[in-house]
Amino acid sequence: MKNNKSIDDFSYLFEKKEEKKSDEISPLVMKSVFFLFTLFLLFFPHYAPYGNPPVRDPSILQSIFNLYFFVSSQTFGIVHEGGHGVCYILPCPEFLTVINGTIFQIMFPLGIAYYYKKRNNYLVMWIGVYFAGFTMHNTAWYISTAHEGAILPAHKSFLGVDAYHDFHYILNTLGVLEYDGLIASFVRVIAYGLMFVAVWNMYLLAFGSQKSEQKSSRRVRRKRKR
Repeated sequence: MKNNKSIDDFSYLFEKKEEKKSDEISPLVMKSVFFLFTLFLLFFPHYAPYGNPPVRDPSILQSIFNLYFFVSSQTFGIVHEGGHGVCYILPCPEFLTVINGTIFQIMFPLGIAYYYKKRNNYLVMWIGVYFAGFTMHNTAWYISTAHEGAILPAHKSFLGVDAYHDFHYILNTLGVLEYDGLIASFVRVIAYGLMFVAVWNMYLLAFGSQKSEQKSSRRVRRKRKR
């Protein structure tokens, strides 16, 4: 009896607690995230460093974007190099080793999006989709420079040293190196498409539920009048 009693005393440690629903995000947070990413998307073409000449005396907004792009490029750069690293460990073919960096770079935010979709957290899911488009835009610029040569200069390299240009090898191997500009434009369109779709769905999350509630309340009022 004493043993049973002692077990009962600690039974609360084994009770399953109700998990907090991850999709319960306040409307204010949803609206704030929507407006933030909308502004970022509107300013993105002007302030993106990819292909644009460097600014000597940047404004405050330009400095904020420069800092953001630096942090994000370093983050995705680590993921990119991690993709190569996996193939350095595993016996991957050379072509897969080269392209796996870009695959990891794009699949990383999409993997985060898929994880939060499973948790019914659609706001974070669309943030993940947005950053997939964001990093694809960087990839588009990378593709557009493939014709410049097999060696990527140190000032353009994430590692800060001269490195092999992934897409010079990839496109040259596929026999489409001369079309690097066209391929880059196609990838850039997909990138902007992903970012736009993500922002649109953020809008629906932030304001769609509010509109549906208003419509339902109007219907209830009409029924009461009848």
